[in-house]
Amino acid sequence: MSDWAVILGASSGFGAATARRLAADGINVFGVHLDRRGTMPLVEAVISDIEATGQKAHFFNSNAAQDDAREEVVEEIGKTLQTDGGRVRVLLHSLAFGNLLPYLPDEDHAAISMAQMDMTFNVMAHSLVYWSRDLVEAGLMGEGGRIFAMTSAGNQRIWPHYGAISAVKSTLDTHVRRLAFELAPRGITVNSIRAGVTDTPALRQIPGNEELIAHASRVNPSGRLTTPEDVAAAISALVDPRTYWITGNVIGTDGGEDLVG
Repeated sequence: MSDWAVILGASSGFGAATARRLAADGINVFGVHLDRRGTMPLVEAVISDIEATGQKAHFFNSNAAQDDAREEVVEEIGKTLQTDGGRVRVLLHSLAFGNLLPYLPDEDHAAISMAQMDMTFNVMAHSLVYWSRDLVEAGLMGEGGRIFAMTSAGNQRIWPHYGAISAVKSTLDTHVRRLAFELAPRGITVNSIRAGVTDTPALRQIPGNEELIAHASRVNPSGRLTTPEDVAAAISALVDPRTYWITGNVIGTDGGEDLVG
């Protein structure tokens, strides 16, 4: 039986690095991404690297946070697995699209609207629940499955320009705990991965990202920033069958950065 990973946000950052690492481990990849023509070369590079390992890559340019798009992709995954005789072994939720406006207006920004708040929570937190549920209920993921969600230290801290994302990450971690509780009887683990400050395209969208990068570079006791490959290596290790008893946790993957803050 062949193993597959479903990577949400597969074209760059943590998603791309994890797709490459899991492919090197012998796992085929379903990638879900939302890219326009200008960034499609990034997607093509990930696919090429996966196939270079001898693994299969099926990618969908689709909005992972929309119900109809998710249902269509899950259906296509099911068809592929029926032909392939495989299973979904890993789900990585690495969607990083949300609103960064403040709660109250200031001289430079309007306040975040209800629609913007709802969109941010749906994309970056609630969609984890729906993807996990759909894959499990469709019989595509079962015992031995591993579900990961990308959180951050901003789930407990107030960063000047983090907006609603901080609240979203706290909600995401709560969803992880609840999913871990409900999926434990099925032999599926669910964990949050708390990466250190990582220079990714998503981070570059946050105003003041230069300050975050400079601070993390200065205080991290390992002497450097976290990289997407660091996180991918941790996920690779956690996919090992011997980690079956590790579930419902926020797993720091930051070289000790959070010890200093």
